[in-house]
Amino acid sequence: MEASDINGPEVFTTDDQTELNHTHFATPDESVLSGVWECAPCRDEIESYPVHEMMTVISGVLVLTHADGRSETFTAGDTFFIAKGTKLIWEITQTLRKFYMIVS
Repeated sequence: MEASDINGPEVFTTDDQTELNHTHFATPDESVLSGVWECAPCRDEIESYPVHEMMTVISGVLVLTHADGRSETFTAGDTFFIAKGTKLIWEITQTLRKFYMIVS
């Protein structure tokens, strides 16, 4: 795992600002990616999710709050999908480690 900087320091909700990534596969143009990402607790309001992404939670807790106010909580073993363009609040409440598959 190597340091990652997808999130800015302003979104972290604790003193821990650890963010790590390991890419297992990437097409030459990086339009398709898969790997493992880990991030300390944070909260980010996302106006438009930048990619199509399927994720499986390995450990930790993620709460997604949709534009309609509906919240979903994902924990170890849960697999879910976020469509490109989705508006949501992304909140990691316990350090999250996930496997991801991204298509831009």
